[in-house]
Amino acid sequence: MSDAPNPSSQVKYKRVLLKISGEALMGDQGYGLHPPTVARIAAEVKAVHDLGVEICMVIGGGNIFRGLQGSAQGMERTTADYMGMLATVMNALAMQAALEALRIHTRVISAIPMDQVCEPYIRRRAVRHLEKMRVCIFAAGTGNPFFTTDTAGALRAVEMGCEAIFKGTKVDGIYDKDPKKFDDAKRYDTITYDEALIKNLKVMDASALALARDNDLPIIVFSLDEPGGLVGILRGEGRFTLVHG
Repeated sequence: MSDAPNPSSQVKYKRVLLKISGEALMGDQGYGLHPPTVARIAAEVKAVHDLGVEICMVIGGGNIFRGLQGSAQGMERTTADYMGMLATVMNALAMQAALEALRIHTRVISAIPMDQVCEPYIRRRAVRHLEKMRVCIFAAGTGNPFFTTDTAGALRAVEMGCEAIFKGTKVDGIYDKDPKKFDDAKRYDTITYDEALIKNLKVMDASALALARDNDLPIIVFSLDEPGGLVGILRGEGRFTLVHG
Protein backbone atom coordinates (compact mmCIF):
# COMPACT_ATOMS: atom_id res chain seq x y z
CA MET A 1 0.00 0.00 0.00
CA SER A 2 1.06 3.57 -0.54
CA ASP A 3 0.21 6.74 1.35
CA ALA A 4 1.20 8.90 -1.62
CA PRO A 5 -1.66 10.34 -3.67
CA ASN A 6 -1.56 10.91 -7.40
CA PRO A 7 -3.35 14.24 -7.79
CA SER A 8 -4.82 14.69 -11.27
CA SER A 9 -6.47 18.12 -11.22
CA GLN A 10 -7.26 21.18 -9.19
CA VAL A 11 -10.00 20.76 -6.57
CA LYS A 12 -11.93 23.28 -4.53
CA TYR A 13 -11.45 21.61 -1.15
CA LYS A 14 -8.26 20.04 0.20
CA ARG A 15 -9.69 18.40 3.33
CA VAL A 16 -13.28 17.15 3.59
CA LEU A 17 -15.49 14.95 5.71
CA LEU A 18 -17.85 12.49 4.03
CA LYS A 19 -20.97 11.69 6.06
CA ILE A 20 -23.07 8.74 4.95
CA SER A 21 -25.86 6.81 6.60
CA GLY A 22 -25.56 3.19 7.61
CA GLU A 23 -28.48 2.48 5.29
CA ALA A 24 -26.28 3.52 2.36
CA LEU A 25 -24.19 0.38 2.94
CA MET A 26 -27.06 -2.10 2.73
CA GLY A 27 -27.84 -1.58 -0.96
CA ASP A 28 -31.22 -3.00 -1.88
CA GLN A 29 -31.27 -5.26 1.16
CA GLY A 30 -33.45 -4.39 4.11
CA TYR A 31 -30.72 -4.91 6.67
CA GLY A 32 -26.98 -5.28 7.20
CA LEU A 33 -24.06 -4.82 4.82
CA HIS A 34 -24.07 -5.34 1.05
CA PRO A 35 -20.39 -5.95 0.13
CA PRO A 36 -20.68 -4.75 -3.51
CA THR A 37 -22.23 -1.48 -2.29
CA VAL A 38 -19.50 -1.02 0.33
CA ALA A 39 -16.89 -1.66 -2.38
CA ARG A 40 -18.53 0.87 -4.72
CA ILE A 41 -18.49 3.61 -2.07
CA ALA A 42 -14.88 2.72 -1.22
CA ALA A 43 -13.99 3.21 -4.89
CA GLU A 44 -15.57 6.70 -4.77
CA VAL A 45 -13.46 7.53 -1.70
CA LYS A 46 -10.33 6.22 -3.45
CA ALA A 47 -11.03 8.47 -6.44
CA VAL A 48 -11.15 11.48 -4.09
CA HIS A 49 -7.98 10.33 -2.33
CA ASP A 50 -6.22 9.98 -5.70
CA LEU A 51 -6.92 13.68 -6.37
CA GLY A 52 -4.74 14.52 -3.37
CA VAL A 53 -7.71 15.43 -1.14
CA GLU A 54 -7.46 14.57 2.56
CA ILE A 55 -10.68 12.74 3.42
CA CYS A 56 -12.26 11.49 6.63
CA MET A 57 -15.60 9.76 7.10
CA VAL A 58 -18.45 9.29 9.55
CA ILE A 59 -20.85 6.42 8.87
CA GLY A 60 -24.17 5.90 10.65
CA GLY A 61 -25.35 2.58 12.07
CA GLY A 62 -29.00 2.46 11.01
CA ASN A 63 -28.48 -0.60 8.79
CA ILE A 64 -27.72 -2.63 11.93
CA PHE A 65 -29.29 -0.84 14.89
CA ARG A 66 -30.85 2.57 15.45
CA GLY A 67 -30.92 3.87 19.01
CA LEU A 68 -34.14 5.86 18.63
CA GLN A 69 -36.01 2.82 17.32
CA GLY A 70 -34.71 0.69 20.19
CA SER A 71 -35.84 3.36 22.62
CA ALA A 72 -39.27 3.48 20.99
CA GLN A 73 -39.62 -0.26 21.59
CA GLY A 74 -39.12 0.17 25.32
CA MET A 75 -35.36 -0.07 25.65
CA GLU A 76 -33.70 2.55 27.82
CA ARG A 77 -32.46 5.33 25.49
CA THR A 78 -28.88 5.43 26.76
CA THR A 79 -28.41 1.69 26.26
CA ALA A 80 -30.04 1.83 22.84
CA ASP A 81 -27.76 4.68 21.76
CA TYR A 82 -24.63 2.82 22.86
CA MET A 83 -25.78 -0.17 20.83
CA GLY A 84 -26.15 2.15 17.85
CA MET A 85 -22.61 3.42 18.39
CA LEU A 86 -21.29 -0.16 18.28
CA ALA A 87 -23.11 -0.62 14.97
CA THR A 88 -21.17 2.33 13.52
CA VAL A 89 -17.91 0.61 14.50
CA MET A 90 -18.94 -2.48 12.54
CA ASN A 91 -19.69 -0.33 9.48
CA ALA A 92 -16.40 1.53 9.85
CA LEU A 93 -14.44 -1.74 9.95
CA ALA A 94 -16.25 -2.95 6.82
CA MET A 95 -15.37 0.28 5.00
CA GLN A 96 -11.77 0.05 6.20
CA ALA A 97 -11.50 -3.47 4.77
CA ALA A 98 -12.92 -2.29 1.42
CA LEU A 99 -10.54 0.70 1.26
CA GLU A 100 -7.49 -1.34 2.19
CA ALA A 101 -8.41 -3.84 -0.53
CA LEU A 102 -7.91 -0.84 -2.85
CA ARG A 103 -4.50 -0.19 -1.22
CA ILE A 104 -5.60 2.95 0.66
CA HIS A 105 -4.18 3.28 4.16
CA THR A 106 -7.12 3.70 6.52
CA ARG A 107 -7.57 4.23 10.25
CA VAL A 108 -10.75 3.50 12.20
CA ILE A 109 -10.87 5.88 15.16
CA SER A 110 -13.46 5.23 17.84
CA ALA A 111 -14.89 7.64 20.41
CA ILE A 112 -15.36 4.57 22.65
CA PRO A 113 -12.00 2.89 23.41
CA MET A 114 -11.70 -0.63 21.98
CA ASP A 115 -7.99 -0.93 21.40
CA GLN A 116 -8.01 -4.39 19.84
CA VAL A 117 -9.99 -3.29 16.80
CA CYS A 118 -9.42 0.46 16.35
CA GLU A 119 -7.62 3.53 17.64
CA PRO A 120 -8.99 5.79 20.38
CA TYR A 121 -9.91 9.30 19.29
CA ILE A 122 -7.02 11.70 19.83
CA ARG A 123 -7.49 14.85 17.78
CA ARG A 124 -3.84 15.65 17.06
CA ARG A 125 -3.10 12.06 16.05
CA ALA A 126 -6.12 12.02 13.72
CA VAL A 127 -5.00 15.27 12.08
CA ARG A 128 -1.56 13.76 11.55
CA HIS A 129 -3.11 10.72 9.84
CA LEU A 130 -4.93 13.05 7.44
CA GLU A 131 -1.73 14.97 6.74
CA LYS A 132 -0.13 11.64 5.79
CA MET A 133 -2.99 10.99 3.35
CA ARG A 134 -4.59 8.24 5.41
CA VAL A 135 -8.37 7.99 5.31
CA CYS A 136 -9.78 8.35 8.84
CA ILE A 137 -13.14 6.77 9.64
CA PHE A 138 -14.58 8.16 12.87
CA ALA A 139 -16.75 5.60 14.64
CA ALA A 140 -18.99 5.44 17.73
CA GLY A 141 -20.43 8.91 17.19
CA THR A 142 -19.36 11.43 19.79
CA GLY A 143 -19.10 8.69 22.41
CA ASN A 144 -22.17 10.09 24.15
CA PRO A 145 -25.83 9.04 24.01
CA PHE A 146 -28.49 11.47 22.73
CA PHE A 147 -26.24 12.70 19.88
CA THR A 148 -26.64 11.55 16.29
CA THR A 149 -23.92 10.63 13.83
CA ASP A 150 -24.86 13.84 11.95
CA THR A 151 -23.73 15.80 14.99
CA ALA A 152 -20.63 13.60 15.28
CA GLY A 153 -19.84 14.34 11.64
CA ALA A 154 -20.13 18.10 12.11
CA LEU A 155 -18.06 17.94 15.31
CA ARG A 156 -15.25 15.89 13.75
CA ALA A 157 -15.24 18.08 10.63
CA VAL A 158 -14.72 21.18 12.77
CA GLU A 159 -12.08 19.49 14.93
CA MET A 160 -10.16 18.26 11.88
CA GLY A 161 -10.24 21.66 10.21
CA CYS A 162 -12.21 20.32 7.23
CA GLU A 163 -13.24 22.80 4.56
CA ALA A 164 -16.62 21.16 3.88
CA ILE A 165 -18.95 18.34 4.89
CA PHE A 166 -20.17 16.15 2.03
CA LYS A 167 -23.47 14.50 2.92
CA GLY A 168 -24.18 11.54 0.65
CA THR A 169 -27.90 10.77 0.20
CA LYS A 170 -30.27 8.93 -2.15
CA VAL A 171 -31.13 12.13 -4.07
CA ASP A 172 -29.10 14.85 -5.80
CA GLY A 173 -29.60 17.59 -3.23
CA ILE A 174 -32.14 19.08 -0.83
CA TYR A 175 -35.82 19.26 -1.76
CA ASP A 176 -38.76 20.91 0.00
CA LYS A 177 -40.40 17.45 0.12
CA ASP A 178 -39.57 13.90 -0.83
CA PRO A 179 -38.95 13.92 -4.63
CA LYS A 180 -39.57 10.18 -4.79
CA LYS A 181 -43.13 10.71 -3.53
CA PHE A 182 -44.00 14.13 -4.94
CA ASP A 183 -43.48 15.09 -8.60
CA ASP A 184 -43.71 18.79 -7.74
CA ALA A 185 -40.90 18.69 -5.16
CA LYS A 186 -38.71 21.79 -5.42
CA ARG A 187 -34.94 21.37 -5.42
CA TYR A 188 -32.62 23.95 -3.87
CA ASP A 189 -29.26 24.78 -5.49
CA THR A 190 -28.21 26.72 -2.39
CA ILE A 191 -29.80 27.33 0.98
CA THR A 192 -28.69 28.93 4.23
CA TYR A 193 -28.28 27.08 7.52
CA ASP A 194 -31.08 29.13 9.05
CA GLU A 195 -33.48 28.38 6.16
CA ALA A 196 -32.76 24.66 6.50
CA LEU A 197 -33.46 24.86 10.23
CA ILE A 198 -36.62 26.98 9.93
CA LYS A 199 -38.07 24.87 7.11
CA ASN A 200 -37.07 21.65 8.91
CA LEU A 201 -35.65 20.22 5.69
CA LYS A 202 -33.98 17.21 7.36
CA VAL A 203 -30.56 17.96 5.86
CA MET A 204 -28.90 17.11 9.14
CA ASP A 205 -30.27 17.41 12.65
CA ALA A 206 -30.51 20.82 14.32
CA SER A 207 -27.39 20.34 16.48
CA ALA A 208 -25.27 19.46 13.44
CA LEU A 209 -26.62 22.38 11.40
CA ALA A 210 -26.04 24.83 14.25
CA LEU A 211 -22.48 23.58 14.73
CA ALA A 212 -21.76 23.95 11.01
CA ARG A 213 -23.33 27.42 10.96
CA ASP A 214 -21.38 28.63 13.98
CA ASN A 215 -18.12 27.51 12.38
CA ASP A 216 -18.99 28.64 8.83
CA LEU A 217 -18.57 25.08 7.54
CA PRO A 218 -20.38 24.48 4.22
CA ILE A 219 -22.47 21.33 3.80
CA ILE A 220 -22.75 19.83 0.32
CA VAL A 221 -25.64 17.40 -0.19
CA PHE A 222 -25.30 15.09 -3.19
CA SER A 223 -26.38 11.70 -4.50
CA LEU A 224 -24.24 8.81 -3.36
CA ASP A 225 -25.82 6.69 -6.12
CA GLU A 226 -24.33 8.82 -8.91
CA PRO A 227 -21.03 7.21 -10.03
CA GLY A 228 -18.19 9.72 -9.81
CA GLY A 229 -20.47 12.26 -8.18
CA LEU A 230 -18.17 13.12 -5.30
CA VAL A 231 -15.12 13.64 -7.53
CA GLY A 232 -17.22 15.69 -9.95
CA ILE A 233 -18.34 18.06 -7.21
CA LEU A 234 -14.77 18.52 -6.00
CA ARG A 235 -13.93 19.57 -9.57
CA GLY A 236 -16.86 21.99 -9.63
CA GLU A 237 -19.20 19.79 -11.67
CA GLY A 238 -22.43 17.85 -11.07
CA ARG A 239 -25.67 18.42 -9.17
CA PHE A 240 -25.78 19.16 -5.47
CA THR A 241 -27.17 21.55 -2.89
CA LEU A 242 -24.84 23.88 -0.99
CA VAL A 243 -25.81 24.80 2.58
CA HIS A 244 -23.96 27.93 3.69
CA GLY A 245 -24.16 31.09 5.79
